Amino acid sequence: MGTPRFDGLTAVMSGGSRGIGLAIATRLAEGGANLVLLAKTDQPDPRLPGTIHTAVEQIENAGGKAVGVVGDVRNGDDVARAATTALDVFGGIDICINNASVLNLAKTEDLSLKRFDLMQQVNVRGTFALTQACLPHLKKSSAPSVLTLSPPLNLTEHWMGKHPGYMLGKYGMTLLALGFAAEFAGDGIASNCLWPETTIATAAVENLLGGKEGTAHARDPQIMADAAALVLSHSPARRTGRTMIDVEVLAEAGVSDLDVYGGTAPLDYDIFVDPRS
Repeated sequence: MGTPRFDGLTAVMSGGSRGIGLAIATRLAEGGANLVLLAKTDQPDPRLPGTIHTAVEQIENAGGKAVGVVGDVRNGDDVARAATTALDVFGGIDICINNASVLNLAKTEDLSLKRFDLMQQVNVRGTFALTQACLPHLKKSSAPSVLTLSPPLNLTEHWMGKHPGYMLGKYGMTLLALGFAAEFAGDGIASNCLWPETTIATAAVENLLGGKEGTAHARDPQIMADAAALVLSHSPARRTGRTMIDVEVLAEAGVSDLDVYGGTAPLDYDIFVDPRS
C-alpha cells in the first residue's frame, strides 16, 4: 500500500509518546505531515517505553517535523498551548487526533470514584477540550479532519454491562466525535472514529490485558497507523460521521493480506468488538 501524502498539513495529537498514537504520528510523518504532540511523558517510566522526546525523534526520523508539548490533556492551559504551538511553529492546524485515553476495566463495585473521574476527564473531557482548541484553526484549513480513537457504539447487553465506567468513557468519546461531525458539517470539517478489530501489541495491553501471552495474539500498531492514514487522506466531504474498524478501512482500500501485521492465531478481538461470524 502506498503512503498517503500529507505535505504541508499539521496534526495535533493528544498522547502519542508510544503505542498506537506514536505509530499513527509516524505514519503521517512518512507522508510529510507536521506533528504537535501533547503528552505528559517528559521522563522515562520503567514500566513503559518512550517519552514525548523520543517520540519527536522517531517522527522526525520518519521524515516529518514534530514538536512535543509537555502537558496534560485535562488542563485547559496545556491544551491551548498545544494549539498555539501548532499555529506559531507550523502556521495552522489541519488534523486533530484524540488519542489520549485511560483504560480501567474494573467492575462498578470495584472502581473508585477517583479512577472513574480520571477516565472521564482524560477520555471525554480531553477529547472535547483538544477538539475545541483546534476548531478555530481547522475552520481555516482546506482539508480539516478530526480523528478520535474510540469504538463503534455496541449496545449489546454483554458490552454494556462488562465495565460500565470504561464503556462510558470510550462511548463518550465516540458520541462527541459523531456530534462534531454533525455540528461542523457546514464548515467542511470531517470527524470520524477509528478502533482496532483485535487487540494491539502495546505496553498497555501487555501490562493490563494479559502480559506477553496477550501481545502474542495481538496485531502490530502499524495496522491502526495504516488505517488512520487512509481515513485522513480522504476529503472531509467524502468520509465523515463514521465509526470505523481498522480492517474495514483497509478492505475498502483493497488491502486483504493482514498477515504483515502479525499476531499468532487465534487473534484476540478488542474490547467492544464482536467476533465475525
